[in-house]
Formats: sequence, C-alpha cells, structure tokens
Amino acid sequence: MTIKPQYKLKEYKNGLYLVSTPLGNLKDITLRAIEVLEKSDYILCEDTRVSKKLLDKYKIKSKLISNHKFNEKKNVVKIIEYLKSGNIISLISDAGTPGISDPGSILVNECINNHIKIFPIPGPSAVATAVSISGFSDIFLFCGFFSEKKTQLNSDLKKLSEFNHTLVFFVSPKKINKIIPEIRNNFAGRRIVFCREITKMFEEFIRTNIDELELFEKEPKGELTVVISEKKIVKNSSQKLSESDKSIIKKMINKLSTKEISNILNQYINVPKKEIYNYCLDLKNEN
Repeated sequence: MTIKPQYKLKEYKNGLYLVSTPLGNLKDITLRAIEVLEKSDYILCEDTRVSKKLLDKYKIKSKLISNHKFNEKKNVVKIIEYLKSGNIISLISDAGTPGISDPGSILVNECINNHIKIFPIPGPSAVATAVSISGFSDIFLFCGFFSEKKTQLNSDLKKLSEFNHTLVFFVSPKKINKIIPEIRNNFAGRRIVFCREITKMFEEFIRTNIDELELFEKEPKGELTVVISEKKIVKNSSQKLSESDKSIIKKMINKLSTKEISNILNQYINVPKKEIYNYCLDLKNEN
C-alpha cells in the first residue's frame, strides 16, 4: 500500500521549520517530517554524526550545519541571513522535539524579532511519551534539566514539591545518583518512573515508590526522563464542615451553583456531599 503525503514539496514556504525526529527508533518519523527535511536548503542539528544516520536512512541530501549549545549564539546572525535570502531551513535535535531543553529558543526568538515565519512539524516528544505511560495525572509540569549546583537544586525541588501535579524532568545518567537523595527528601509519599532508552532496543521503565527509592548500582545507559506522580491531597478527617469550610462556601455561594460548590469542595475535604449541599441550601434560604 502506498501512502501519499498530504503536502507536495513545491508547497513549502521559506522559513524556519522545527522538525521533530525519532527518540531512538528511526521508524518513528512522520512523512511530512521527511518531506520537509528533503526540501530544506540547510538542516541545523546538534551532532552531525547522529543526524547523518537519520538522513542516510531516508536518503536525504540536504546540507547539515552543526548547531549546538556552544555555538548557537554565534550561528544566529548567519542563519537569519540565510532565512532572509529565501532559504528553507530546518532545525532538529538529536532526538525528539527541538527547542525543548535543546538548542532552538535563541533562533526562534530572533526569527520572531525579524518577522520570519516559523513552522512546527510535530512528532516524537520524550516528555509526552513518558507522561503517557506513567499512569499519573496528565496535568503536568515540565522542569527540563535541573541546576548542577546543590544549593539551587535543593531550592528548586523544595518549591516543586508544593505542586500537586505530575512533574517531568530530564537528567543525565552521570548525575542521577546525586539527585535521588534530594528526591527522597522532597517527594515522600509519591511515586516515580524512570524512562530509559525510550523506543530503543533496551527500553526500560523503572517504577517504584519514592519512599523505597534506592541509588542505581550501575550508571544507567542513556539520558533519563523522570516522572514524579501528583501530590496526594490529604483530606480533612472531620465529617463535619469546619468554620474555615463554611467561610469558603460563603465566598462561593453567589458565584456558583449549589451542585458546583458541593462537587468542588468534596475533592478537598472529607465531608459528604450531602452535608455541603445542605449547608449551601441553608445559606441560600437565608438570603
């Protein structure tokens, strides 16, 4: 069966294309991504050796330009000139969606400042992939890479521990054992998943409770995507409305329906909906 691409090569406009590439398995690339890379005059990449494997597999002959965190600032002026000259330029990372904890944001902002068109070509993302298999809440906060300074790391994790949502971050295998003690200190009672070698031959998802979390005996292979579960909300142990609960209801009573107030508060306090509902009715009758 032949699958016809949605777009024809001649339809592509000049500008910057942010092209998502496979996390590991080279088959995880879209038809449109292949087309854009074929049409590109230049492809900006982190490591030409890594990107060449992808281009060779799909017989893409576009010219590669090295664009990593150590030279992206220096490259910007030249690349903007290329774009203003009418070239089609693609930006890719070693894996996944470019610009997400990878080089790209500097160039994107320069394109915005120079009114150069930017086109996203969606595809693989380690963040979305890790959250999807975690089993945790899909309301999440992506933290990227943490600071290497211990004081800043402690400060960041302490602040993040106050969030009730799922947390996602990247960490190199060389640093994971330095971070694990801090995770234990700040996220007790939560669960964690280490995603390793996603889509590759030795793909692995390590699930455990943070209270039982131990150091890795051997340095794991490949960058890790780590997902920490949402914070458990401890409900009020009382079966009756406290004065604080009643005060909150009084503030909500003229803005929301009795049913809406009952549903919202029942998520956070251990009081039967009927108790909340009846109190709301009493307030409305008083008015």
